[in-house]
Amino acid sequence: MQMYDQFSIDYDRFVNWDNRLAYELPFLERALAGRERVLDAACGTGRHAIALAQRGFKASGADLSAGMIERARANAKEAGVEVDFQQAGFGELARSIPPGTGSPDFDGVLCLGNSLPHAVGPGALEAALRDFAACLRPSGVLILQNRNFDAVSTARNRWMEPQSHREGEREWLFLRFYDFLPSGLIQFNVVTLQRERDQPWQQQITSSMLRPLTQSDLAEALPAAGFDQIEWFGGLGGESFDPAASGNLVVLARKKADG
Repeated sequence: MQMYDQFSIDYDRFVNWDNRLAYELPFLERALAGRERVLDAACGTGRHAIALAQRGFKASGADLSAGMIERARANAKEAGVEVDFQQAGFGELARSIPPGTGSPDFDGVLCLGNSLPHAVGPGALEAALRDFAACLRPSGVLILQNRNFDAVSTARNRWMEPQSHREGEREWLFLRFYDFLPSGLIQFNVVTLQRERDQPWQQQITSSMLRPLTQSDLAEALPAAGFDQIEWFGGLGGESFDPAASGNLVVLARKKADG
């Protein structure tokens, strides 16, 4: 988690949250309609959980990165909402959120921002999905948002669109690129460039490993973990999924009613 502890300082500069939430929240609210308790797994700086709390949901968030959780708690305080944020990773959510209950308590679980592909070890994907199911009440909703690795793995495009941010005389540039490894995993790299006025750029690079999860990977793993009624989308705007062209793979699934 060193990458995300370091990146937590600048993550809210990297993401244009006003634009992102305006685009994504209508889909999330429709998917969660009639539900109350929501857990954002791998919540980062907490912006989705906070936005849902502002809309009347009882929201919680979890992230393995202590730096991200620190920022999330600060963001919730600044927003004036109560959100329970706990440091916990995939595989330990059900016994940690809410602290120590170990019981299925949520109507919805989110795992957004290409977080699930970080489950790279043997059995890690399956353990993460079982953990999500253990957090959910029967018929609870799971929403996943990953990169469309069907397209990424075919085109092998290394570079993503740069992001920039400015605060007064301070400026940031964020560059992201992939290294495709012989093992089949992907090394995800973020270069952060920062300068003030006309001073030289200061740079930092951080990296993390990803498992390029495809639609077929999830189509096999989700039912085995206790999910059915699986729907596929090309983004959190609710677009149809095109394996060759969609930027994202968004999954809406429900925990089996007898689960």
